[in-house]
Amino acid sequence: MRPLPKRLAVALRSCTAAAHGGCSNFSASTARINSQPLRGGLLECPWLAAQFRCARLSGGDVKPGNHIERRGKIYEVIKAQHTTQGRGGAIIQVELRDVDSGNKLNERLRTDEKVEQIYVAEKSFEYLYTNDGDGGSVVLMNPESYEQLEVQPHLFGESLVFLQDGMKVFVQLYDDRPLSAKIPKTVTCTVAEAAEARKGSGTPPYKRALLDNGLTVQGLNGTKFDQFVAEQSF
Repeated sequence: MRPLPKRLAVALRSCTAAAHGGCSNFSASTARINSQPLRGGLLECPWLAAQFRCARLSGGDVKPGNHIERRGKIYEVIKAQHTTQGRGGAIIQVELRDVDSGNKLNERLRTDEKVEQIYVAEKSFEYLYTNDGDGGSVVLMNPESYEQLEVQPHLFGESLVFLQDGMKVFVQLYDDRPLSAKIPKTVTCTVAEAAEARKGSGTPPYKRALLDNGLTVQGLNGTKFDQFVAEQSF
């Protein structure tokens, strides 16, 4: 196999520099491409690994659902709020979830601060069941291959309680490692029990309804919980 042609190497350098400006590993990776022959094709060259690890975005562009790497750990962005601190300029207050432990933390990012973004692949699965007890897992199935995948419950966050038999869920993976999981935007739940309206001073009367998953929701008096289903949006 001949070394990578010079013209192709130059094109790769130009395209990658534009897409991943400031990547510290780029020059070294490109040098290896020029000096070493390809073994098995372009997709096996070391440039590919640097391509995904060095993708960066500004703090002001961080959004919920992004996956970022900080201090050697991977986090999912749960919330991101822009705030201004007088002469200090604008900052981004973010709530992060550690994909390994599920622990949450709050951090501040400058709008011009560079953050390493992790690109994930999203795949759809079918929910089967949840293992009970400490250290339990959520068992999913690939609808095409029928292979099962076990993920930690905290990957679903607050939507865990809305899982239903046969529900289509979406898992975000990085190198086949589950980082987060989501359920459909709207879930239909059955009302198991509805209470009488609760009157409050100066406020509209509300009444409660118990859903089949154990959650309690409130609605204005007159809502016919016993005749309709409740929908929870995320």
